[in-house]
Amino acid sequence: MTKPENALGRRQLLTYAAFGSAALAATGTAATGTAATGTGKTTSAADPNPTRRQYKMKKSINLWAFPYPDKMSLRQCLELAKDAGFDGIELNYDLDSELSPKSGTKEFVQIRKMAEEIGIEISGLCSFLFWPYPLTSNDPAERAKGMELAAKMTQAAHDLGTENLLVVPGAVHMPWREDHEPTPNDLCDQRAREAIGQLLPLAEKLKVHLNMENIFFNGYLMSPMEMVDFVDSFSSQYVQVHFDTGNIMEYQFPEHWIPILGKRIKNVHLKEYTKNGTDHSLEAFRPLLDGTTNWPAVLTAFDNVGYDGYLTFEYFHPYQHFPEALIYQTGDSLDRMLGIKQPTV
Repeated sequence: MTKPENALGRRQLLTYAAFGSAALAATGTAATGTAATGTGKTTSAADPNPTRRQYKMKKSINLWAFPYPDKMSLRQCLELAKDAGFDGIELNYDLDSELSPKSGTKEFVQIRKMAEEIGIEISGLCSFLFWPYPLTSNDPAERAKGMELAAKMTQAAHDLGTENLLVVPGAVHMPWREDHEPTPNDLCDQRAREAIGQLLPLAEKLKVHLNMENIFFNGYLMSPMEMVDFVDSFSSQYVQVHFDTGNIMEYQFPEHWIPILGKRIKNVHLKEYTKNGTDHSLEAFRPLLDGTTNWPAVLTAFDNVGYDGYLTFEYFHPYQHFPEALIYQTGDSLDRMLGIKQPTV
């Protein structure tokens, strides 16, 4: 029996989001040594590399990095993101806020117009509702609710003026949900393909891309080759990939996935991750550049496949005090990563 909507509070849903979108981090060893710079040259991590390559990708940030809605309104978040130099902001669909089934086309169009007035794009629509209502659940009621919400998200993305909807197509296992019965691999694959196939006509009609996100702790689409097979099976430009750099860092490396996924990458989450001293907690996900991701190699890989879309920083821990600091720090980090700001010494 599916849970009623009002039983899923914001704190519980954030737990689903964090563990689902990020999974559980384990203790590991940081990669060290040389890093590719994208210029045919390698430098040590300590080398300031005075001339840095410039990239054409766009800067974006997910709404979870802001203390919304507890301490900041949506307008304040959009204005802060704009002031920090972001080109776009990714919004999150939930059950409680103005970005939920409580709103309809009229309300979402008003949000789109507000963003246009502020001068910032809505880079995509994300949601953690795929975890309490997985599209491949053994519970038919959960699957039905998931499909209902996914259709509403597709319409909301269209109304908000974004062509990008993040989708988690399925899960064999969710270790953070004690009530979730594991789904056999073959059934998970069958149900995921059926679910996306059913959503696709609406997505194509509204010109919204259903972008499959890679998750490393749900037991499904665990390699780039599996993701390619899944996406290509629909033969539609509206089924693509939402690539998350942090979601595979515990066991794999994003710079290895990117060349295989290639042009299928439609949107990107930048999640910083550290393999140093983590203990199965969300603390493995860090502010940008405070981790062990080989960003020069990752950015070069994106550039080599011709990706010039949004790089969206996703982070689940808004600063308790001076929350704007995280936003400005992230904007500055992205400026340096993309070569917008160059070293002066």
